Amino acid sequence: MPSFYEKPLIRYPIYALIGVTVIAVLFLSFYNWIIGSILLVILATVLYFIKRALSDFKAEMEEYITTLSYRLKKVGEEALMEMPIGIMLFNDQFQIEWSNPFMTSCFDEDTLVGRSLFDLADSLVPLIKQEVESDTIALYEREFRVIIKREERLIYFFDVTEQIEIEKQYEDERTALAFIFLDNYDEVTQGMDDQTRSAINSEVTSLLNKWAKDYGVFLKRTSSERFIGVLNEDILTKLMKTKFSILDEVREKTTIHNVSLTLSIGVGSGVSSLQELGDLAQSSLDLALGRGGDQVAIKQQNGKVKFFGGKTNPMEKRTRVRARVISHALKEIVTESDKVMIMGHKYPDMDAIGSAIGILKVSQVNEKEGFIILDPDALDSGVEQLFAEVKLHPELWSRFITPEQALEIMTDDTLLIVVDTHKPSLVIDERVLSRSEHVIVIDHHRRGEEFIKDPILVYMEPYASSTAELVTELLEYQPKHLKVNMIEATALLAGIIVDTKSFTLRTGSRTFDAASYLRAKGADTVLVQKFLKEDITSYVKRAKLIQNASIFKEGIAITVAEDHDFYEQVTIAQAADTLLTMNGIEASFVIAKRNEEIISISARSLGDVNVQIIMEALDGGGHLTNAATQMQHTTLQEAQNRLKLTLEDYLEGGTKS
Repeated sequence: MPSFYEKPLIRYPIYALIGVTVIAVLFLSFYNWIIGSILLVILATVLYFIKRALSDFKAEMEEYITTLSYRLKKVGEEALMEMPIGIMLFNDQFQIEWSNPFMTSCFDEDTLVGRSLFDLADSLVPLIKQEVESDTIALYEREFRVIIKREERLIYFFDVTEQIEIEKQYEDERTALAFIFLDNYDEVTQGMDDQTRSAINSEVTSLLNKWAKDYGVFLKRTSSERFIGVLNEDILTKLMKTKFSILDEVREKTTIHNVSLTLSIGVGSGVSSLQELGDLAQSSLDLALGRGGDQVAIKQQNGKVKFFGGKTNPMEKRTRVRARVISHALKEIVTESDKVMIMGHKYPDMDAIGSAIGILKVSQVNEKEGFIILDPDALDSGVEQLFAEVKLHPELWSRFITPEQALEIMTDDTLLIVVDTHKPSLVIDERVLSRSEHVIVIDHHRRGEEFIKDPILVYMEPYASSTAELVTELLEYQPKHLKVNMIEATALLAGIIVDTKSFTLRTGSRTFDAASYLRAKGADTVLVQKFLKEDITSYVKRAKLIQNASIFKEGIAITVAEDHDFYEQVTIAQAADTLLTMNGIEASFVIAKRNEEIISISARSLGDVNVQIIMEALDGGGHLTNAATQMQHTTLQEAQNRLKLTLEDYLEGGTKS
């Protein structure tokens, strides 16, 4: 590298100046040699001192550069050997060729040379092979961020243990907000004397205060049935590990007083804004109550929701006043629409078809054209007998259309009513759902995380036996000038009978009231039995499924179909129902293929095992005693393994009564 004075920008101007001066002196000497001689002597002297100064400057500059190079080299060596950054070289066989002292000191060894990277951490070699540039790994109870330079076969290790601990501490100390609601306090205490009411109040308050004190939750009662709890993420994690056992404690303790008092808790977490926390907590509480109460819903900013509890069947709390209000609201919305589209879930069952026919009648009594959307290529064999009967009534059969036909005739003023489901992914055709700006949801399932966006009216009653029961009650408050005929009443009754297993499960007093109303309108119970008949082939296939059953845990039966067999959803569900009738079986799970791509799991229980929670963990849903899920792009064995892991987690959490 040239010295400072040797650089062209410095050297050339100096040479040019000297040359010009010499020419000027020679030119002057030509006219006056004495002055010229004096100037030459002066010039020579100046040139001598300039040369000497330049030489001294060059020597000083070279000494400075030499010293700086030495210092830089020494700093580099010290940085390499002394800085708290791990540096490691490896060969093609992933063996360590060299490491700096800091890296060696992390392992309390004299040298790492010759050891395999597999010995240090199982995740190192996979990271190198996956061409990951940077990641965090654990080494000897420390956390390191590694940066991999593959071409140089070099790895840098940065100790980020303290940083991760600080981040974890920050996350653990973030505030969470809980809204606690005594589901049925007013109903339970109504009519009680002051002493009994005070005893129950004291019992519940004592339980909640002790629970809050044990876990460090700040608890404040805001009314007779509402509490607010302030906690942090660390406390929330501990509560989730206990599966919120306070739910069971309150239910069991209040049973002593011959009452059934339950809690619903909505928790908001994952955000810094207190206002957002409050909104999330209230939304979670609404969701927990919408699913029937006696459970906890935890919602975060990303929309993810976790559920705990829900072990009891929802209590029948709805009143005829609410049914009448909803019915009148439905009437007003229908009359403001140009036409009504009714859609159920994929592979509709008797309840979905029956309730759709009931809503069709609602549109007709309000003098609006109505249509039931049906995919002819996605029908369940369980409703074939019903459709065979409906086809004998051309006026009714003409109201069934395909999704494509629906899309052609829909307008901006068309009303879409979704029955027997509230999940967008389960409707017959999502295009119809996205096309409609006015949507009503009528369902009897417990509300899940996925929900139809911005419906104008929601009528969800998880304690109802079926959607057909809800629709029947709505029909009772509609105009009477158009009578319900036999086939319509029979379809609604069939939906109730199928979902209640002939009035044996999830049956309340309102269920019998609805059935009585339909019977009075001409519902044919013999025809219902005809709808429910099955052929010998289906019976044999169901028996084959049951034959494969095995006991997973005490009281829990699992059966897996043969890999080459395909089953209708109704057959899978019937097999689960049949298993539940066996001695010693509290819960049954049937896993079978619907087709080459879809595997279905039907789950049933007598109430001690919450199959809804189990199926929700597998992206399904349903009720406490009746639930299901579908899996795609998997095998029967993988589905069985996932189910068993979910059951293990459920049972270990103590959520089985």
